[in-house]
Amino acid sequence: MTEIILNDVHIKAENFTAEKAGNYKGEKELNKISFSFKVSSSEYHDITVLLYGLNFDVRVPEFDMEFPATILNYSTSITNLYKENEVGDFSLELIEITE
Repeated sequence: MTEIILNDVHIKAENFTAEKAGNYKGEKELNKISFSFKVSSSEYHDITVLLYGLNFDVRVPEFDMEFPATILNYSTSITNLYKENEVGDFSLELIEITE
């Protein structure tokens, strides 16, 4: 598991990948990360509020990565985790944003 920190929220990520992506202006390559993580019914509200913010300060301490990012792609295995003791699989792809 890889720890990812989005706006000071710690996430235990699975299937973590990192790559560089060119931006449309032909300037510097941008950081792009993809990962999946489990979300329990007790975490659901806080995680969805976080994700609705769209932009994040991203830190991946294990790989010494830190950058501002936005959501490139997002999916979940379940859309309603308000039922107690449910767990959903979330997938998230983030790309670095420039000022």
